[in-house]
Amino acid sequence: MVRFVLQRLALTLVVLIGLSMLTFFVARIIPADPILLAAGPRASEAQIQLLRERYGYDRPLVEQYVRYMGDLLRGDLGTSVVLKRDVGPDLARYFPATLELVLAALLIGVLLGVPLGLVAAVYRDRLPDQISRVFSLGMVSIPNFWLAIVLQLILAFTLTILPFTGRFDRLLHPPPTLTGMYTVDALLTLNFEAFGTALRYMIAPAFCLSLGALATIARTVRADLLDVLGTDYIRTARAVGIPTSVLILKYALKNASLNTLTQVGLFFGYTLTGSVLVENIFSWPGIGNYAVSAALTKDFVPLMGVTLLTGFAIVLVNIVTDFFYLVLDPRIKYTS
Repeated sequence: MVRFVLQRLALTLVVLIGLSMLTFFVARIIPADPILLAAGPRASEAQIQLLRERYGYDRPLVEQYVRYMGDLLRGDLGTSVVLKRDVGPDLARYFPATLELVLAALLIGVLLGVPLGLVAAVYRDRLPDQISRVFSLGMVSIPNFWLAIVLQLILAFTLTILPFTGRFDRLLHPPPTLTGMYTVDALLTLNFEAFGTALRYMIAPAFCLSLGALATIARTVRADLLDVLGTDYIRTARAVGIPTSVLILKYALKNASLNTLTQVGLFFGYTLTGSVLVENIFSWPGIGNYAVSAALTKDFVPLMGVTLLTGFAIVLVNIVTDFFYLVLDPRIKYTS
């Protein structure tokens, strides 16, 4: 186990270094100059050169990367050329909003996808299974940004039962910042009114992001559960009189959950990086909006910070997923 942890940490370091090199050099190779944009159209050559020296853009490319990595090891993610702010505090403010949205989307995907796949497997080739297939195919085929616009038109403008933009009511005070996730902070401080408000703002964007995970989890659970239900030990347990509900929920579902766990881990990364459009449509103040604003202004330092942070989060989730493999199936040995 210790060897496995060390190997994973070493791999994480290698991945982050490679990711930093890729994003840094691609950002510098792109024919766009954030210094000119930050200086403005009326800036003189002397002012532009002063800005280049201030942000280190006048130095050789390799030296810029070495300095960037040195700052990174000290916890300094750099300074936005356009916004004139440190990237680290900005990411600390925006990332919890995106993380909360992604976790809520995955929770919806699991809570709806697992029962849907279970029912489809139990009623194989019958009406519930057919409905599950149509529903899953439809959910995975719908673009989440299109659904986001439709939900805004129906739930916000027509029915007015949910807010359509933002993260919290501007007339109310959000809960005290403990984790940066409003629903979690509201529960920790027992502020149930704030929890309800934050939940109302989060329902629509989280559901839009959950579509892919929901459909894939449902189909994965169905396929794996059918395989497990056809094994000898399940047939033997059924023959000795173990109730079907106990057989499925206690034995079969656990052994059929490994692939589902893999899908959840994969969809964490997919949802985290794919939340940009949904965040923009709902004006959700997360790193997706932050990254888009930086891209439009050709401000590459925030983009590199967002890329490194999301890369680290995805690698960390993959490590946690591997640990859950061991919990679900003790036969798995981490020897490599």
